[in-house]
Amino acid sequence: MTFTIPGFDLDQFVRSTLAEDLGEGLIGGGRDVTSESVIPADARFAGVMDSRDAIVVAGLPIAEAFFRALEPEIEIELLVQDGDAVEPGTDLMRLAGNARGLLTAERSALNTVQHLSGIATMAREYVTAMDNPDCTLLDTRKTIPGLRHLEKYATRMGGASNHRMGLWDAAMIKDNHVAVAGSVGEAVRRAWEAGVEHIICEVDRLDQIGPALQAGAHHLLLDNMSPETLREAVAMVDGRVPCEASGGINLDTIKAKAATGVQFVSVGRLTQSAPAADIGLDFKPV
Repeated sequence: MTFTIPGFDLDQFVRSTLAEDLGEGLIGGGRDVTSESVIPADARFAGVMDSRDAIVVAGLPIAEAFFRALEPEIEIELLVQDGDAVEPGTDLMRLAGNARGLLTAERSALNTVQHLSGIATMAREYVTAMDNPDCTLLDTRKTIPGLRHLEKYATRMGGASNHRMGLWDAAMIKDNHVAVAGSVGEAVRRAWEAGVEHIICEVDRLDQIGPALQAGAHHLLLDNMSPETLREAVAMVDGRVPCEASGGINLDTIKAKAATGVQFVSVGRLTQSAPAADIGLDFKPV
């Protein structure tokens, strides 16, 4: 089955990442000096990619694309699926093929799987800590430029859902928009009159809820509120629109905030600060 993510060009990502590593366009670039000088052109490599941590896996099909780009005749076997939770020492992928091609692609493939698996693992930790089937964990736009589609794919593998993908698919009125517009109500009114189909409005005070709803907000982001204030806010909204808790949320606080009646909890740290998973590729002769 072909691996696809809407809006993401896998072939272009692979080409540009490999070009960066090979130094294409730079003086003396465009080659893997180590593999060319150390590895015979016809040498074979067989190896296993494995996890040294307990992780949630994400990015294996992308790693496969890196290897296939430089070794089209590769023999490859994916031993687990993206979204699987695995224990330390679990083999993720077996591969065999031309040594130069596979070793040139190795770092790009591993970097991608390590980064995305780290995000998926953290997302699963937050879902587990939230322990609330009635509340959905959301990611944010706090992503590395150029990697948003991949990072948001990884949060889905960990059990989170995607917030808006970018600036185009919903209006999110935040404090600086309010400051320029003059008030929460005025900012929402302008978005409504512009025909925006989905208007998310951030409020950090209870007295902003009424004006936001009256002006036509479809979704309220309740920012940096304590659990007690969140409960009061949810009661004021009274089911008219979905409510999302945001700000000050970590593994220690997420359960209490999710239990206040909000439908969503958003965590920027999933994509902003997730540590890379410890994954390696080791030579194992067949």
